[in-house]
Amino acid sequence: MAVQLVQVEALFASHLQRSQAPTAELIRDAIRATVARHGENGVAALVAQEFGDHPETSAGRMRWARQACSAAYPTAA
Repeated sequence: MAVQLVQVEALFASHLQRSQAPTAELIRDAIRATVARHGENGVAALVAQEFGDHPETSAGRMRWARQACSAAYPTAA
């Protein structure tokens, strides 16, 4: 399964932090909970707001979210 943008954005908008070194299961759970709570459009709005409010840290968090999602949803070989 290829990582979807909504998964990356949901992880970005979630409560999880890189410093917690979350497992793949925690990442998937956080993504599901964030999408359930805010919906896909709400998640996108949270990401946009965060980039507007904190551009200096948002790029790093987005990189982490992409890497973490790729690890949590590995592609089938």
